[in-house]
Amino acid sequence: MAAVMVYLNFEELRCEKNDWFSYLRMDEDSYRQLLSLVSPMIKKEDTCMRTAISPHERLTATLRFVATGCSYESLKFSTCISPQALGRIIPETCIAIRRALQADYMKFPKTEDDWRKVSEEFNATWNFPNLLGAVNGKHVNIVPPANSGSYFYNYKGRHSLVLIAIVNAKHEFLMCDIGVNGQVSEGGVLQDSQFYEKLCADQLHIPPPTKTKNSHVALPYVFVGDEAFTLRKNFLKPFSQEELNHERMMFNYRLSCAMQVVENVFKILEARFRIFKSPINMKLENIKGVVMACCFLHNYLLQTRGDTYTSGEEAVDPSYSSEQGIIPLLSLQRTYQEHIEDEALEARELFQQYFNTVAAKDCQDHEKLY
Repeated sequence: MAAVMVYLNFEELRCEKNDWFSYLRMDEDSYRQLLSLVSPMIKKEDTCMRTAISPHERLTATLRFVATGCSYESLKFSTCISPQALGRIIPETCIAIRRALQADYMKFPKTEDDWRKVSEEFNATWNFPNLLGAVNGKHVNIVPPANSGSYFYNYKGRHSLVLIAIVNAKHEFLMCDIGVNGQVSEGGVLQDSQFYEKLCADQLHIPPPTKTKNSHVALPYVFVGDEAFTLRKNFLKPFSQEELNHERMMFNYRLSCAMQVVENVFKILEARFRIFKSPINMKLENIKGVVMACCFLHNYLLQTRGDTYTSGEEAVDPSYSSEQGIIPLLSLQRTYQEHIEDEALEARELFQQYFNTVAAKDCQDHEKLY
């Protein structure tokens, strides 16, 4: 009976062009390609007692779950799968999605040439030279485990895990990670990551400083983040309000433009996968799997169907409004850096001078900053 109901639903979805996207957040071609990739990992054998739930049913149930954020109890009516079975199927399928997509759809740069390509795309798109990635994080709201007390309590009084991400100029995740409890600052989350460890140890194969067009000064290759991060020679953050003058405001403006790309990614992720619209009620290890699967799906759909995946009219469903108590992905709290290395200050100063001299003609009118 379950197979018949699913089949009929998809026949109905073919009647209207946008129904496929509304139901599963992807078109039919993307779905079938994804199904072929994950099927070997989620296929189960029939037994003498029962017919196995097919890969098709497992994948559609999982995609519907992340697309809507509905409970297992609600999902059973559209899938004809019991809540108990969904509680096993969805986490397993999320792991399979990650494994199927990680080799081709989330590639972290490994060589200097890889990094230069990322930098060239940032410069062409966001007019920011020698930029390797925009870094940011968000609180993913959760229903905390029993007896966890305030361990997952964040500064807004909600329970959360922190999702940290590095994105490129094309709105793709280069790297993402989730798992640190909501009490930890954004900078602390990054410092606990393998990425930051390698960054500090100069093990990321970042190219040496190079001169940009119309400039005789070599600029270092850098990542950018907001006030929550630590300023380093290869990691820029904005000047604080107390430090601002006209030139520093211009630097902050240019950095904020580059940072917009990572903010856009989180907005797209939240709009496409409504699982982020309310606290996720699962075991912690399963929450991590679901969130990572969404990030991999984001890259997959962006690379296979970028034109429809990011189109504005499909990004927001009018049935979802702030009056329904939706809790968005929450930005992380600003932290203060007591000691800043001279190399870090010099790197930021080089970019400040560049944006106020060589690149000043490409900026908007300075008066707009006031």
